[in-house]
Amino acid sequence: MESKYVRQDYLNSSKNFSGKEKTGSEEQYERIQNIGSVIVSSGGKKLYALTIIGQIEGHTSLSEDTKTTKYEHIIPELVAIEQDSEVEGLLILLNTVGGDIEAGLAIAELISSMSKPSVSLVIGGGHSIGVPLAVCTDYSFIVPSATMMVHPVRTNGTTLGVEQSFENLRRMQQRIVDFVVEHSKISEKRFYELCMNTEEMSMDVGTVIDGNQAVKEGLINEVGGLSNAMDTLKKLSKRRKTKKNRSEKGISKQ
Repeated sequence: MESKYVRQDYLNSSKNFSGKEKTGSEEQYERIQNIGSVIVSSGGKKLYALTIIGQIEGHTSLSEDTKTTKYEHIIPELVAIEQDSEVEGLLILLNTVGGDIEAGLAIAELISSMSKPSVSLVIGGGHSIGVPLAVCTDYSFIVPSATMMVHPVRTNGTTLGVEQSFENLRRMQQRIVDFVVEHSKISEKRFYELCMNTEEMSMDVGTVIDGNQAVKEGLINEVGGLSNAMDTLKKLSKRRKTKKNRSEKGISKQ
């Protein structure tokens, strides 16, 4: 049976399945259909837009009727973007309910360590492990109607009622907190206050914040939309290119 996902070597190929040369529209359509991404050209710049939607799938496959983002597909894409000299910036579009902690943190760590400028835009929800993904870029935006749920670590399946189990959960929570605090303006104390809030949700612990509050709390840089995110990414790309050119000139003079 034909795979729903197309391999990277096919996406990089100039020919379609019929062996004919691909058109620009064919390449864009295939990227959107198969990996939820698109490359846009503007003013001589190529910018890569990547979507992270639904539930972030980790080591366990979810049901076919669940919208997922698979980390084994996102990670190779990030590597390809980092190594592609023609791509000058990365836009992350977020609408996720959260998901696997290790998979989400792995993606966030990779994005934060890229040399290419990156901008995130939360357009629906940036819940749970979506919070580190929202703050891992060089600059972050959120639309006014979007929400972000901040809550303690949860676990599925059997949990042993021993001290080691709770210590493992505590350490996992601390990894998330450390990452968010390092990549945003919120303090560790305030983030824990939002996580442990028992007065907002009747059946859960945590806090749901909208776009304006996310900025006020220091999680997100600015309230804005697609045009704001694209403009910022272009500016960051231009700044990086200028800095790179100066550095190369300095090396050539030595």
